[in-house]
Order: sequence, then C-alpha cells, then structure tokens
Amino acid sequence: MQDFFAALGLVLVIEGLVYGGFPSLARKLAGEVLSMPEIALRVAGLVAIGAGVGIVWLVRGG
Repeated sequence: MQDFFAALGLVLVIEGLVYGGFPSLARKLAGEVLSMPEIALRVAGLVAIGAGVGIVWLVRGG
C-alpha cells in the first residue's frame, strides 16, 4: 500500500509540473484530447497501462 501512495504522489508531481510549468501546453493538450476519437483515447490508455505495468515489473526485478 505504501508503494501505491508513493506512485500516486509521483503522478501528482508530474501533473503539477505540466500544469504549473507549462500551462499553455496543458491547454493545448486538453484541446487535442477533445478532438480525438474515443477509440484512439482507449488505445492510448491501454498502451499507457501496459507501459506502466512493464516499468513497475522491471524496477521490481520481475
């Protein structure tokens, strides 16, 4: 459970860096997401999940 909260904290740091450091980029990306088809968003989400699981597996010594 401790690892989960550490990972959640890192996600918030990265999100904060994007919104705090590059607000115009964040707006542009949000606009792009609105124009993307649902299937593209779904595929991108599934790829991100797979990459995240792979990274965790490698770091943990899978």
